[in-house]
Amino acid sequence: MFLKMKRMIQTDETLQEMLLAMVAFGILCQLTVVWFVEAKTGYSIGLWIGVFVAACMAMHMDWSFETAFQYDESTAQKMVTKQTLIRYGCVVIVCALVMKSGFINPLATFLGLMSLKVAAYLQPFTHKLIRR
Repeated sequence: MFLKMKRMIQTDETLQEMLLAMVAFGILCQLTVVWFVEAKTGYSIGLWIGVFVAACMAMHMDWSFETAFQYDESTAQKMVTKQTLIRYGCVVIVCALVMKSGFINPLATFLGLMSLKVAAYLQPFTHKLIRR
């Protein structure tokens, strides 16, 4: 599965652009917000856990959709629903572990998770920027 993911990242232009935007958002949040929190280490760890999970979600979403295109409509719909539940279940587990730790900042983890949304909205701009 990991070899398929590696091949997918190398060939999927949109996924590459989204991953780049997620990392850029993480760096921006790291360089700006970290100065306003007391527990800098907990913030940084939480932020990058969130960015990592968001990147995994993007790769899994891309894989799910590519796989779903190989099936008929009803099977594809069931498969995509199942994969979505798996993705959100993993996010809930990660968030629960972060909150249970008592050391890692859960709001920073949420901010890192939001890098997926930011990357999705900025993808057309990222595409134009990279293709120049």
